[in-house]
Amino acid sequence: MLIEVEGFILKETPYGESSKIINVLTKEKGLIGIMCKGAKSMKSPFRSSTQAFTYGAFSLYYKEDKLSNLSSVDIINPLKNIRSDLTKISYVTYLSELTAQVIKESGSSNIYEDFINTILKIEQGLDPLILTNVLELKYLPLLGVGLNLDGCIHCGNKTSIVTIDASYGGLICKDCFRNELIVDKKVIQLIRMYYYVDIKSINEISVKEEYKNTINKFISDYYDSFTGLYVYSKKFLETLL
Repeated sequence: MLIEVEGFILKETPYGESSKIINVLTKEKGLIGIMCKGAKSMKSPFRSSTQAFTYGAFSLYYKEDKLSNLSSVDIINPLKNIRSDLTKISYVTYLSELTAQVIKESGSSNIYEDFINTILKIEQGLDPLILTNVLELKYLPLLGVGLNLDGCIHCGNKTSIVTIDASYGGLICKDCFRNELIVDKKVIQLIRMYYYVDIKSINEISVKEEYKNTINKFISDYYDSFTGLYVYSKKFLETLL
């Protein structure tokens, strides 16, 4: 069955001497594998259009739960700004690996819109660290470890919140406080905003460097404590921060 899907190539894997398999996160079918015959050949029309981080419309002979076969690709956005910037490439590499793992762990394919809007915002020049943190927070409920930002993680108290702690998994009030690191109230407000914001609606973001770093560390620690995920490209990304 020949169908067309909108999608983003998360990964490409060589297959034989001249072909490759691409893993594509699609709007219509979730994450699918596509065989691209002859795509490594210098003369192949698929050589450049089947590279990782291609965002396009893919015509393919679709096989559910099996490798589909590529028919054609039309580029929707060449993502030139991302491809010309090592830092942006590093963020997209991490987000692609993370997204594949989240789909594998959660079984959810309801990820596409948040993911592709994050990529497009990075392409537009918005802060990639903030956008990455927003998407990381969006993925937590899919992994079954969503944040509770309504009250103290210990007693449920909705008032007198003094900090947020990744090892405990949420907010801590003054009565339950036991010498945890105190963070600025603005950090808690920003984490709440990141958690609930519609990524597509973000047009401008400006956050103090110290707040960004505190939020990023909180999210990294939270992932380490509660998700069990390990993304190899995260270590390289951390060297850029």
